[in-house]
Amino acid sequence: MSGVIKGAMAKVPPELVERLRSIRLLGLDVDGVLTDGRVYFHGDGSESKAFNILDGHGLKMLQRCNIEVAIISGRRSGAVRQRAAELSIQALYEGCGDKQAQMRTLLQRRGLSPDQAAYMGDDLPDVPVMRFVGLGLTVANAHPGVISVADWCSLRRGGEGAVREACDLLLAGQGHLDELLREAGCP
Repeated sequence: MSGVIKGAMAKVPPELVERLRSIRLLGLDVDGVLTDGRVYFHGDGSESKAFNILDGHGLKMLQRCNIEVAIISGRRSGAVRQRAAELSIQALYEGCGDKQAQMRTLLQRRGLSPDQAAYMGDDLPDVPVMRFVGLGLTVANAHPGVISVADWCSLRRGGEGAVREACDLLLAGQGHLDELLREAGCP
């Protein structure tokens, strides 16, 4: 693509319309995408992360509209397992050294093609999977190399509602966003 598309909006960028319609699965990195990238290590050896509630609601709306959500992370974390359980995300893959291979396996199991998947990442280990799927998404504060290969970039930073922007983009591209907004009482 000649340049990255920025931000989610109710009006879907014409360059992405056809690609958005075919998406049936959204894969997500965790650190720097679902979180702000910081990990808090505590004296007892545990760790904590902060997740954005807007992102979580966006993911629930995707699931309601039959778009599956998968988490593919290079790290293992109890906080991520807990968040995935809260959001009913069954496709959780932690400790992945090769995210593209994991996505390939997941798509094969679901009977989906790479064009039916999107992936949102923020750092260099995410680039191969972003290039493999039909739609590569990233966050505003991603590594510049990641932004350069992304098809779309949020206006928000990771952990600050960027995933919600991506959810709204997918929902708008598939014709669901206006209906969901009306159901919520939005004009």
